[in-house]
Amino acid sequence: MDFRRMRRQNAAFAYPRRRGGSMNGDVRGLYLDLLKKALSFSLWEDIGHPIELNNHLRRQPFRMAAAVLSRGLRVAGLQAYRIVDRSRREEGQVWPRYADTMIGMKRLDNLQHCLERVISDGVPGDLIETGVWRGGATIFMKGCLRAHGDATRRVFVADSFQGLPPPDADKYPDDAGDRHHTLEHLAVSEEQVRANFERYGLLDERVVFLKGWFKDTLPTAPIEQLALMRLDGDMYESTIDALDALYGKLSPGGFCLIDDYALAGCKKAVDDFRATHGISAPIEKVDWSGVYWRK
Repeated sequence: MDFRRMRRQNAAFAYPRRRGGSMNGDVRGLYLDLLKKALSFSLWEDIGHPIELNNHLRRQPFRMAAAVLSRGLRVAGLQAYRIVDRSRREEGQVWPRYADTMIGMKRLDNLQHCLERVISDGVPGDLIETGVWRGGATIFMKGCLRAHGDATRRVFVADSFQGLPPPDADKYPDDAGDRHHTLEHLAVSEEQVRANFERYGLLDERVVFLKGWFKDTLPTAPIEQLALMRLDGDMYESTIDALDALYGKLSPGGFCLIDDYALAGCKKAVDDFRATHGISAPIEKVDWSGVYWRK
């Protein structure tokens, strides 16, 4: 058996050539690691967590106190911050001030793992994230494809680019009382997300923006097949709309990533959909909120 020949063949598979040259596996790994750290702002110390962010999750007395303090400081041109330790940032438990993604390093690592599996296994289809905020996860998707020399797959960037919809409690009782639509921090314009792609040198014709509510854009999106779908809709409605429109297009061997399984509405939507469609693939935990399974 010619072991030297086998090593050359394995190396060619592990480090495929890309247009314009080749990318050594070590360099690829360094690039992707650096990209994750830059997108999550992990290379630098964050100045802190603005106290009004996630205020809707606090109990009523603390929520009112934080809101009053925040308003008073804004009148004086000031901002109060709560120091957040690095472990909470890695878990994606805060809404950062400067980062281009809030999902944290553990979910970014999981995203890389799933992307590289579909690439190495030849799972056909494009990639999509529903609910992109500043675009960090989709920017990483594109960067990972570029690093692996994959110039065929498209990355779909689906968002309203104006925050979340008000809850339709009559149709989706599990969203009753949801306050995500009141959070201005979640509304990032399409122009800003495009600019973020450009800053990383990753905006091209294979990055496709789908602007609007998921119920309006996803059923008619020009998607034939998906290799990976990442859902970050927070609410029951946003999650079930994405699953209904997209899961049937997910290739066997493809991955479904859920960002907000810790939120009651999202979890209920995922559990309902899996039960309705008899999905038995085990749900794998990523961190306190992120989960995934392979179709």
